[in-house]
Amino acid sequence: MSETIIISDIHLGSDVSQARRLITFFETVELKHPEVKQIIINGDLFDSWDFRKLKRNHWKVLSHIRKLSKKLHFVWINGNHDGPAEIISHLLGVDFVEKYTFVNGGKKILVLHGDIFDNFIVKYPIFTKIADNIYRLIQKLDKSFYLAKLAKRNSKIFLRCQEKVKEKAKTYCKKQNCDVICCGHTHLAVADGNYYNSGCWTEDPCTYLLVSNGEVNIKNYPDNPNV
Repeated sequence: MSETIIISDIHLGSDVSQARRLITFFETVELKHPEVKQIIINGDLFDSWDFRKLKRNHWKVLSHIRKLSKKLHFVWINGNHDGPAEIISHLLGVDFVEKYTFVNGGKKILVLHGDIFDNFIVKYPIFTKIADNIYRLIQKLDKSFYLAKLAKRNSKIFLRCQEKVKEKAKTYCKKQNCDVICCGHTHLAVADGNYYNSGCWTEDPCTYLLVSNGEVNIKNYPDNPNV
């Protein structure tokens, strides 16, 4: 049985990146889950291209990716925070693409970050930047992440944006003749019909998608006892 893990929105370089937890997750996958043959980072591995913001554990994440890429097929999909990353991806030993399609259990699965479905960040870049900074400040001050989750659940703008991303993604999936589409970008883990979102690694619990026998399931880390 061949399984694929999809994670997104790690945001290395930010103060809220759960890098230490991701290191433990990678170590667990390597040691205990030989059925995992492929790992996909679905965008926003980095928060920005200012590598001076990378902390020690952030560099360790990159080291683990390089180590795992020698054993597993590793794909890094371009996110709106990643920018041109061909050189970095070459050093890490991973494929760097705009979108990625694979077959699992007879299902054709399309993976892309999802920012192309978000018109709001294009129309209102300044407002988006301000809102993003406020959201991250809330995350940084409240280590329980309760306030950050509450803000997402009660923000009409955020809910409208994530709903548009979902609906546009479903339409795009159909046009591409795929069975399932997996996105990131919204930082909200979702399973809705043939649309899945892997959530993020900037909150607690961290979330990811596990693809096995054609089925896609949202998993929490470290709350999932099977990981």
